[in-house]
Amino acid sequence: MKITLTVNGERHRVDVEPRRTLSDALREDLGLTGTHVGCEHGVCGACTVLVDGLPARACLMFAVQADDAEVATVEGLAADDGTLHPLQEAFSRCHGLQCGACTPGMLMTAAHLLETDPDPGRERIRAEMAGNICRCTGYVGIVDAVEDAARRSRSEATS
Repeated sequence: MKITLTVNGERHRVDVEPRRTLSDALREDLGLTGTHVGCEHGVCGACTVLVDGLPARACLMFAVQADDAEVATVEGLAADDGTLHPLQEAFSRCHGLQCGACTPGMLMTAAHLLETDPDPGRERIRAEMAGNICRCTGYVGIVDAVEDAARRSRSEATS
């Protein structure tokens, strides 16, 4: 099937089998390997992307389900000139990543959270990030990073 995906603002026409997952189409057909595939059961959250602005598990979604959709991946967070997104900077600054397997899904989940709630408390951050599994960090650095990015974004908005 021929489908059209707009990924990180760029329109793509892709020929996929109906059973091909969105994660496979992103990684193998479009070369966007930032979307990690962890458990392939939708449990770990490593493959989280935004589809029409909402978090989705790319390993559970068929690519044909995303036909004509807007898809945002971790590659789309940084600016065109390579400047990191405030969340990416905060994850680095606050030690919110170690092995990196969960990081793309964490970043996309956090991006959605901050877009919908620019001032989440730590409990809200924990609740939103709970669907993403990290085996390395113990989550403290991740929560700190999301809180830090939110605080910095709010202070930049008021400056």
